Amino acid sequence: MPENTRRIVDLSHPIRAGLVTYPGLPAPVITPHMTHEGSRGKYAPGTEFAMDIVTMIGNTGTYLDSPYHRYSSGSDLAGLDLATLVGLRAEVFHLEDAWDAQNRGIGVAALADRDVRGAAVLLHTGWDRLFGTPDYAVGSPYLTADATRWLIEQGATLVGIDALNIDDTESGGERPAHTLLLGAGIHVVEHLTRLGDVPEQGARFTAAPPAFEGFGTFPVRAFAEIGS
Repeated sequence: MPENTRRIVDLSHPIRAGLVTYPGLPAPVITPHMTHEGSRGKYAPGTEFAMDIVTMIGNTGTYLDSPYHRYSSGSDLAGLDLATLVGLRAEVFHLEDAWDAQNRGIGVAALADRDVRGAAVLLHTGWDRLFGTPDYAVGSPYLTADATRWLIEQGATLVGIDALNIDDTESGGERPAHTLLLGAGIHVVEHLTRLGDVPEQGARFTAAPPAFEGFGTFPVRAFAEIGS
């Protein structure tokens, strides 16, 4: 019997109490509803459980934006088609040398030599090395409006990045990548990590959030499947 060569690469940042994902947004607060110790009198001897409560903004850790995040009439998390979130062909762009501090935008030239129709386009910038530090919030790379339009025209299904935001958060409030992508029904995943461990082609990408109604953004366990 041939050996199974399938490998899973976890592309998500762990979530913990106090984690700052995006400066200015609240960090998760985790409190016990029932502890293992406190449950022992409620069950048979040797049987115990823990139940916890988390207070958390949806923009925490590695998360997915649905159209509702940007548009009040857009699909919320519960309305997303799982076929657009699970097992997508991954086109990974290793772009650590495609931008610098003076030119942080990732443009069409960095993407245009690949077929992205129906794919999860994953932008590996290397910025995830700063996640959880103050430096993560300053000078982050982003996707330009022209490159966003190109991805829409080419039929991408999802766009992810291992940086602070798909947009330039230092531009004065403009968000063209969110506006265009979510307006076209293309999902956005931000704060990915470990994209350097995923090959340019040949992997499958999954990032499925809970089916929350009336909610636009929530953490995902994003991962890549490599091999078979």
